[in-house]
Amino acid sequence: MASPAPLIAPREGIIDEVRAAIGEAFVEAKNTVGEVSITVRRESIVEVLRTLRDRFEYQQLMEIAGVDYPHREERFDVCYHLLSVTRNHRLRIRVTTDEEQPVPSVTGLYPVAGWLEREVFDMYGVLFEGNPDLRRILTDYGFRGFPQRRDFPLTGYVEMRYSEEQKRVVYEPVKLAQDFRSFDFLSPWEGAEYILPGDEKVQGEAPGAPTPAKAGEKTAEVKK
Repeated sequence: MASPAPLIAPREGIIDEVRAAIGEAFVEAKNTVGEVSITVRRESIVEVLRTLRDRFEYQQLMEIAGVDYPHREERFDVCYHLLSVTRNHRLRIRVTTDEEQPVPSVTGLYPVAGWLEREVFDMYGVLFEGNPDLRRILTDYGFRGFPQRRDFPLTGYVEMRYSEEQKRVVYEPVKLAQDFRSFDFLSPWEGAEYILPGDEKVQGEAPGAPTPAKAGEKTAEVKK
């Protein structure tokens, strides 16, 4: 069966070669489903990427992605996705951090990192030390919070609308009707305690409830 995605030939021995080249900066590595991920020390990320670019031919930084694990002390992963055009190989480099510890910027190595670091900052609040223009890039001015953190509410904190009275865009606290805030995920076929319209027809008469009279019975009662 043909692969649904382009196949990339494995680069045998790349983990051992990188471990030997970066020394103490190496933390751990794994090779899963043909993807190599190497975790390095946060403070060494600039030198590690320089080594990978100059000695291992990873010429392009394709993406910087964030991941949030709130239960960890250093809750954020910052993942650098590298591409070697000459070797046709991709490599993922990962560092960990928290809300306060900044990650050294790699804009001096890969200029494209300027916008990519801003995206991670905007979505997760991860700080990048040395980025010359670290400001929000995806959310609006005055946005509150970081949308891709696991503890960010789905409704957000404020809503934006255009005010005809003030003739400008205004921000207000989110106000949702109760119907849109309260969700009932119980299935009516699996133990829901409430009664749906029409269920009373299945249950039959409750004790003491009057029985609807038939047409003939009503006529007889009238004659009497």
